[in-house]
Amino acid sequence: MRWMSLLVWLCLISLVAANDPCEQPTPDAMAKELGVKLPRRPWHLANIWWFFDGPVKNFESLEMDVTIDRDVPETYNLYVSPCGSSLINGLQFYGGLQTNVNGWVSGDEQTRVHRGHGAIFSRWSSDKKTPIGLEHVRKAADECLVESAGYEGKFASVRRPYAWKKGTYTWGIYKGETIERDGKPSTWFTCRVRNHANDEVTEVGSLLFEGTEFEFWNRHSAFVEVYSTSEIRRSNIPKVKVTFSRPRINGEKVPLKRAMAFYPDEAAGSTSSPDCAKVKADGENAVVEVGAIFVRDPKQRRHGLDLTTAE
Repeated sequence: MRWMSLLVWLCLISLVAANDPCEQPTPDAMAKELGVKLPRRPWHLANIWWFFDGPVKNFESLEMDVTIDRDVPETYNLYVSPCGSSLINGLQFYGGLQTNVNGWVSGDEQTRVHRGHGAIFSRWSSDKKTPIGLEHVRKAADECLVESAGYEGKFASVRRPYAWKKGTYTWGIYKGETIERDGKPSTWFTCRVRNHANDEVTEVGSLLFEGTEFEFWNRHSAFVEVYSTSEIRRSNIPKVKVTFSRPRINGEKVPLKRAMAFYPDEAAGSTSSPDCAKVKADGENAVVEVGAIFVRDPKQRRHGLDLTTAE
């Protein structure tokens, strides 16, 4: 029977198109071959956590480098998030690069449109229950998209079409001007993406955070996700390698206590995923390799990353 399984697998591989460097058998086909159940999308394929010595006061900027080893077509819904979850003064935000950004043209035009590859910057309201409106969002250009919704906690977001491909990029947010909103001070943080190939910087947009002085919490996370959209509800899993740098806050690498990888399973709920990714340390970087679905040893669902800490 073992050779029969191998034959079936080889037949599946033979169906892969040679002109798509990310293509592999469908998740359904791979899961059926292994006898595993696929959870609902979105799928957090891998999560990485960096733990610091303590919180960072006087927060001004966060920067993360991310390297993607191949072009990922828009036929996939891939979210490469160098900022998976961060808190400043207890206010949570996230962002990164997506193969299919979508959203509203404006608050007056709330028909969802899809713009292909792009960058995204989002934040939740302070309690994730109180609505947060588009007065907290500032577009960098007319082509930007926005959204204020509550299907994953009350959040506001700005997205901009951005034709990223194979290469290295810096995703970052930077403290801007402080204004008065509803009688209280609030501060704009602007998201920018730098392409290392030509050093070109693209502004994505800005989000407003309550306060004037900010403290970044004592950790940071990143993730790689396969998500769902109204145009591609059941995306395949792209074969790809993604490398994340150590976090830089206020222009400096943050001293680390430890780092770890986590692969959600069905017990994790909405962020569960089929096992198809492995994270390893490469010097001070964390490398996520996404490929075929496999059966993971439960003892390896969480593991440490032995990152170097050379400054």
